Amino acid sequence: MRVALTSLPAEPGQENEDFAAVAPGAAVLLDGASVAGAETGCVHGVAWFSSTLGGLLLGGITAHPAQSLTDCLADAIRDVRSFHEGTCDLTYRASPTSTVVAVRAGGGALDYLVLGDSTLLLADRDGKTTAVTDQRLDEVGERLREPVDQLPTGSAEHAAALAEYRDALTGLRNQPGGFWIAGPEPRAAEHALTGTVPLDSLTSVTLLSDGVTRLVDSFDLADWVRVLGVLSSSGPDELIRQVREAEAGDPDGRRWPRGKAHDDATVLHWVLS
Repeated sequence: MRVALTSLPAEPGQENEDFAAVAPGAAVLLDGASVAGAETGCVHGVAWFSSTLGGLLLGGITAHPAQSLTDCLADAIRDVRSFHEGTCDLTYRASPTSTVVAVRAGGGALDYLVLGDSTLLLADRDGKTTAVTDQRLDEVGERLREPVDQLPTGSAEHAAALAEYRDALTGLRNQPGGFWIAGPEPRAAEHALTGTVPLDSLTSVTLLSDGVTRLVDSFDLADWVRVLGVLSSSGPDELIRQVREAEAGDPDGRRWPRGKAHDDATVLHWVLS
């Protein structure tokens, strides 16, 4: 495996709630989430949740190659729940959650799973790129966040509107008509996007958190072909540098309305040939 991995917190010295890791023939990326400013009901925190779930998931998908990624994720969620249900209130509305991207190569195929708004980018030998992203969170968010986007990022008014938005969003988490994300309930894994592609049709597999994909889907400063070009020529560090440069040019979110000026940013780029 030839893998390049970079992960940076939203701000220097701040805890990074993203998690990414690789094993022979497999990789995972998780983006932990909570309701900003709200109690989570968990004494461990979001970073603990995403890293613990990610480590268990990676171990499961490598140790049990015949088990589906969906079942592996459900098992990992169940195991994490058992670790802290005795100390934490897992019925709390703002309990820690995480997006999940997982891939596993075997038998000439690549299996993948995507849950939440992180992205899997597949590049094939014909020069085509395919981005697999769970759009349900964005679709729900668009219905709720207009008051937030009209205010400058970082202002007191923006913070208040954002808190209301996130509270409303939490009420739709893991609900029909809402969106699905890894949290306390293993059944969320059943709602992940999954698929299989021939391994020999691919040149690279890239896992990205939404702190990086905002360069494409929020800022409209690049497309997926350009993203792959940057990764091939300069690696994940340069891609994240370009994200940070764009953010620095719009610190109050006037040009690109967003929940926070900077976000944790993680790229795992796996070159297959």
